[in-house]
Amino acid sequence: MSFFKNIQLQKLLAIAALLILYIFFAVFGRNFASTSTTLNILSSSYYIGFLAIGVTFVIITGGMDLSIGALMMCSGLIGGLLYRTVGLPLWVCLIAAVAFGTLVGFINGILVTKMKLPPFIATLGTMMVCLGFGSIITKTNTMYYPSISVAEKDNWFSRVFLKTQQNFPMGLVFLVAFFVIAFIVLNKTKLGRYTFAVGSNEEAVRLSGVNSDKWKCVAYVISGFSSGLGAIFYAATYMVVIPNTGNGMELDAIAAVVIGGTSLAGGVGSLTGTMIGVFIMSVLSNGLISMRLPAPYQTFFTGIVVIGAVLLDRYRTKKANEVKKVKM
Repeated sequence: MSFFKNIQLQKLLAIAALLILYIFFAVFGRNFASTSTTLNILSSSYYIGFLAIGVTFVIITGGMDLSIGALMMCSGLIGGLLYRTVGLPLWVCLIAAVAFGTLVGFINGILVTKMKLPPFIATLGTMMVCLGFGSIITKTNTMYYPSISVAEKDNWFSRVFLKTQQNFPMGLVFLVAFFVIAFIVLNKTKLGRYTFAVGSNEEAVRLSGVNSDKWKCVAYVISGFSSGLGAIFYAATYMVVIPNTGNGMELDAIAAVVIGGTSLAGGVGSLTGTMIGVFIMSVLSNGLISMRLPAPYQTFFTGIVVIGAVLLDRYRTKKANEVKKVKM
């Protein structure tokens, strides 16, 4: 019980950190408190939010998925290639992008559960495969998606998935809807119960007659599916997808998950905390830009946050183990 109280405290601390960061950048940044910056914060939250929600399931099982950033970009490249080069209808291309992400998620699950590869190694390998595959099939050409311009063919794309001409953040509507669905799945269904159970004690789950490999694989499929969805919102935000990019985005998503209270040791997690962590990472990124810091400084401070998140997780895990020892 004490450990779960610590998790709730972590959520409150994350909310406090979000508010402090926002106030700090509003005071010291240039035009940070403007409407345009707020829209930028939301826009850069969409795709990271989808990545973070998906990888939360994996991390709760005690696993890891390092492929999500590269997979998101590769899925976007595939959709863009089918649209611009092959000439398929845009809606078909978007479905193909999500399907590819789901397929790679399934492959990750098979590598971890059936081939018994360590999750870190398996998903590191698929990350590299996705980086290379996206460049190969596009011949290192940038893929372009339709803009919100009235004259552009399929200009409904940005209006549906990003924002309307009145700048209403439609992407936030989709992200909230996906969050609600994922929240219900994680907290109210058999899938969610077994996700937590596998992360808490996989051996006990297996000995009770439950196919733990099945539920771990499903978690990776969800992560891949989320990466495919993230590709759509990344393309809607920037309208271009560049080959050989995406590595590093997985760290933003994983950091958001850990900041939100999900333990890298597995068995404990919160999608509400994950979303708070997503906005913390987005505010940090846009806030550093508002302070006119060069890109290396932005990378440096983001790395500091990632290290801090992991140290915080180790501290929570240590406290949880102390509680277990006292009870024993």
